[in-house]
Amino acid sequence: MHRHLSAIIAAAAALMCGEAMACTSLIATPGATAEGSSMVTYAADSHTLYGALYKQDAADHAPGAMRNVVEWDTGKLLGQIPEVVHTYSTIGNMNEHGLTISESTWGGRDELAGSGLIDYGSLIYITLQRAKTAREAIKVMTDLVNTYGYASSGESFSIADPGEVWIMELIGKGKSDKGAVWVARRVPDGYICGHANHSRIHKFPLKDKETLYSPDVISFARKQGYFDGKDKDFDFSRAYAVTDIGAVRGCDARVWSFFRKYTSPDEMDVYQPWILLAEGEPLPLWVKPSRKLTAHDLKWMMRDHFEGTVLDMTQDIGAGPYDCPYRWRPMTYTVDGSEYTHERAIATQQTGFSFVSDMNNNRPEVMKGILWFGVDDANTCVYVPVFNSATAVPRSLDEATADLLTLSWDSMFWVNNYVANQAYNRYSQMITDIRRVQDGLETAMTGAVADIAGKVASMDKTTATATLNSLTDYWAEKTTADYKQLGDYLLVKYLDGNIKKEADGKFSRTADGMPVSPVFGGYNERYFRSIVEDAGERLKVGDAKQ
Repeated sequence: MHRHLSAIIAAAAALMCGEAMACTSLIATPGATAEGSSMVTYAADSHTLYGALYKQDAADHAPGAMRNVVEWDTGKLLGQIPEVVHTYSTIGNMNEHGLTISESTWGGRDELAGSGLIDYGSLIYITLQRAKTAREAIKVMTDLVNTYGYASSGESFSIADPGEVWIMELIGKGKSDKGAVWVARRVPDGYICGHANHSRIHKFPLKDKETLYSPDVISFARKQGYFDGKDKDFDFSRAYAVTDIGAVRGCDARVWSFFRKYTSPDEMDVYQPWILLAEGEPLPLWVKPSRKLTAHDLKWMMRDHFEGTVLDMTQDIGAGPYDCPYRWRPMTYTVDGSEYTHERAIATQQTGFSFVSDMNNNRPEVMKGILWFGVDDANTCVYVPVFNSATAVPRSLDEATADLLTLSWDSMFWVNNYVANQAYNRYSQMITDIRRVQDGLETAMTGAVADIAGKVASMDKTTATATLNSLTDYWAEKTTADYKQLGDYLLVKYLDGNIKKEADGKFSRTADGMPVSPVFGGYNERYFRSIVEDAGERLKVGDAKQ
């Protein structure tokens, strides 16, 4: 890492550790998936976010009715806007029509931070209440910020319906102009895409029905002094974002890892100069995967820590004695006057909630959208199926059950933290036990969803909706109970640095009923070597003959 880049690494790290969410969203188009689904993922990463499933009911509104606009990150009331005649129901980041919207914040030029009425979170949830399709959503979103002003910084959005997926990037015009500049591109069918806290749209075709943009996206950049070339050479990301080592190493690297896993390593490793040093050609906006993906693939991609790449977080001494792919904040640190950075992977400890949205018109209308929803760290969470027709939230996922400062064993978020935070300390030893329970639950749920699809097709809407609500509730509560039991099991099995022996699913006892002597798991060789290198002769055992 070049030392002169440390300041900009720190700037990017500040974004990742600040109040704005630092999130990841991955995209797969229908032609890139095994069942012809549109898929979008999202991880809402924030150190102050409690993981819960949010629900808004459909409603009819009288003339003159107003809607409060509450800032997503702070809970501050920004103002009010007029309601529309009818609003659709939403569950999480999906609405009753299967439309899904996710985001990642990239900040951009400081002077362009908006001062309007609509923040990025409100923009998502208001739009979900008002749009049926991805193209409608783009129109609603851009109309909202043009009418009421944009209150956030630079943002990327994944906008998907069962037929197509778009990536849109938007940034305000500063405090003197309430509007925004933006560009939206339809991801070509058969391709995958993604964004992770850095603007991903560079040059784009100016005459293409699959590319939309604000009329002044180029002229405003010229006016501000961000661009002075020919229109055909305009680069949205270069003009409005801040491209530095932090933006690519801490952000684009997450998308690179996704692309690398589902294309070929050789094809993606040519972009290592961009990922490591912000040099060379930028990462492509989208790539064609080597095979068609499933929801299972995307769930596991959300659990990525760069395993198998040059950035693999289990391969340096920072992983500690148990190969732990996590690093506590702050993101940067100083040793002997030089500044260094931790890697920032897709899976991270401070996730509030994450999801994989699977949208497909070939399923019954009440389940055309499946939101595989999890809370806490995506690596250790269990993704529970939630349907576009949902009319209720399970108690374990209800925001009224607990909060970030109130532990509750009825809360899936807290139970998942119980499991994950034990694993962070003994990762290589505990993760196999966690995977056993996690895989068992997710495999069973996938089977249950496949089975129920054939049954609800013959039901009336009311019965079908109630049936799907019951399915979600059952698996949410079972997951919570099973993970509480898993957490208890981990505590007992790995107590005091030991590993208890087991037989026939029970901890082993002697014939007299006493606990069998445990395994002393110790540490990995790399950690032992680091102790020897640090302590030298002081810890060396002398020759017994002396």
